[in-house]
Amino acid sequence: MLSIRPAPVKSRPSFTLLPEHPPELTQIVPLATIAADHVEALLDAAFGSDRFGRTAYKLRSGTKALPDLSFAALDDDGNLIGTLQSWPVRLNRPDGGYDPLTLVGPVAVVPNLQRGGMGKAMMLALLAAADAGATDAMVMIGDPEYYERFFGFSADATGGWDLPGPFEKHRLLARIRRPGGVGRDGMIGPDD
Repeated sequence: MLSIRPAPVKSRPSFTLLPEHPPELTQIVPLATIAADHVEALLDAAFGSDRFGRTAYKLRSGTKALPDLSFAALDDDGNLIGTLQSWPVRLNRPDGGYDPLTLVGPVAVVPNLQRGGMGKAMMLALLAAADAGATDAMVMIGDPEYYERFFGFSADATGGWDLPGPFEKHRLLARIRRPGGVGRDGMIGPDD
């Protein structure tokens, strides 16, 4: 059984900052094994409770995270220290067709443990699952220098794509391994 240490509060758990020394990452587990309120508390701690207004939240509206492509990072004491969620979305092409995609994110780590390799470990788990057949077309909004260098995401295929809210074009990234690729133009939205 997992030992997750949220601080007790009346509405939703919030995370107590863990010890000053960085804990050892001991395992990446399916996100489905973690209580939803603990995931939400970690996301609040990492991004703030105002995160729901972001464009990425509009993309995944009405969908459920993909269990085979969503992960949690636990430290050596079983504490939840990070999450990575993936969502079903699609590129709605101008010709009326669509291409299914997987939206990656958010990638969240407890604030005082960010830059300690937890996000990278979860991304590597995601890529392993994707390359084993779980998905062949992923999209994310993120830092192009980091996600291209370490994980092969780039803006090369996304120049004609649009989102249902504000975004910076150079931060809309994709990793496409699908034979024949995906459409060059269109609007990304939820895929229910």
